[in-house]
Amino acid sequence: MSPRSARLARLSRSVTFSACHRLHSKSLSDEDNLKLFGKCNNPNGHGHNYKVVVTVRGEIDPVSGMVMNLTDLKEFMQEAIMEPLDHKNLDKDVPYFSEVVSTTENVAVFIWDNLQKLLPQGILYKVEVQETEQNVVVYKGEETIVK
Repeated sequence: MSPRSARLARLSRSVTFSACHRLHSKSLSDEDNLKLFGKCNNPNGHGHNYKVVVTVRGEIDPVSGMVMNLTDLKEFMQEAIMEPLDHKNLDKDVPYFSEVVSTTENVAVFIWDNLQKLLPQGILYKVEVQETEQNVVVYKGEETIVK
């Protein structure tokens, strides 16, 4: 058997959770919040069934044939996504969002940060959060854009 180069692959798994939130920035007046966020600024909030797709990447292990054990990924996603977010009011039940506007962009960052604490270093490739069928955010861990 001849030696082969390591093969890289991406592995994705999805989960769906339900949560409510209100788009509202403490840095803006009530009038400016309503103008910016429209009906999503409803004082009583509104809900979504979010779909999250987590993608990891790495070398395919020559013994197991896997980038990562899917059972492990499932457990990490349960801890990082489902436990803190499912059936929650993001703004009231999740401390992170007490100071951060609960946009889909920030939900993706929250999930990324939680997964980074659990997954092997360097394996997390992207987090995709679908708030609706039309609205999707993809986050790959970038912090800033150099201008």
